[in-house]
Amino acid sequence: MQSQHQPERLRRAGPRIGRFLARFAMVLALFLPGSAFGDRLTVFGAASLKTALEQIIEAYETESGTTVDLSLAGSSLLARQLQYGAPADVFISANAAWMDWAQSRDLISAETRIDLLGNSLVLIAPTAALASVPSLSLQDSSTLLAQVQDRPLAMALVEAVPAGIYGKSALQHLGLWDHLQPHVAQTDNVRAALALVARGAAGLGVVYGSDVIGTPAVTVVGRFPPDSHAPITYPAAATHDGEQAIDFLNFLSSPIAKEIFVRQGFTVLVE
Repeated sequence: MQSQHQPERLRRAGPRIGRFLARFAMVLALFLPGSAFGDRLTVFGAASLKTALEQIIEAYETESGTTVDLSLAGSSLLARQLQYGAPADVFISANAAWMDWAQSRDLISAETRIDLLGNSLVLIAPTAALASVPSLSLQDSSTLLAQVQDRPLAMALVEAVPAGIYGKSALQHLGLWDHLQPHVAQTDNVRAALALVARGAAGLGVVYGSDVIGTPAVTVVGRFPPDSHAPITYPAAATHDGEQAIDFLNFLSSPIAKEIFVRQGFTVLVE
């Protein structure tokens, strides 16, 4: 009888054992020397940095021989993952607030923190739809409302994700938020908002100026004045003072990284 029930107990225990072993391997990888697993680094980056970071990481891997694992998401989600113990070495946020939040909880090494990049905020529409749409203006709420009657205004989460926070602030500053808010479709990150507009599933979207680089399916129909929202700043920091984390952070300020950031529509703030 005992032998008949043992396989069932093992099957039920299997997922728990798997989770334990996964956590154990993750912790072990943090404490064993790099030669045991090969040099490896994990970078948490705001979703809007996707293209630039992928190119920079490729250059860094070639130069350093270190393998870099890149995790992209909204800054709020990445900061929460750090809080829950995710083993990242570098965190790059799309606003200062979430970096401040991480720093106040000792989730980053404060001495390594730098203001890395700046960005702009734009209103976009599907390129394919513009031929049948009158010219749009950030000062004309009626034409904007007409554009989102059947397809929503795509924005990143307006209370959590930096692009959404900046966007809501800008629309409020221009007196547009109350008109457009009922038509807002919120997404987990700014790249998801961009994708909705690119597919034509959203009539308008609020994204960063850098997001539209290399995305011909969307067209910028308005640029938000810089004084309509808080300055868009991307702080970066290592989560510890390990040599590899510091080395990658320094590489983000290198000439090759700066060139990539500028090409992708960012403003470089570090010297």
